[in-house]
Amino acid sequence: MAVRLIYLVFRRLIGWLQLVARSSAAKDAEILMLRHELAVLRRQVARPRFCWADRAILAGLARLLPKGSGVLTI
Repeated sequence: MAVRLIYLVFRRLIGWLQLVARSSAAKDAEILMLRHELAVLRRQVARPRFCWADRAILAGLARLLPKGSGVLTI
């Protein structure tokens, strides 16, 4: 149990260090991407349907993010 706690704390610290090391442009792109996804989800009651503009915005912002950033897209 103590080993698992140490492991989880270590993983959290590594995650914070990675966040500090990322550029502000990557952080801004991630925020914009998440806000746009949220706006799409709020427009829809049922399954979200993306129009071509939504796909273009998300694809463009996703290219600005570093590989393996851990951001899940819908």
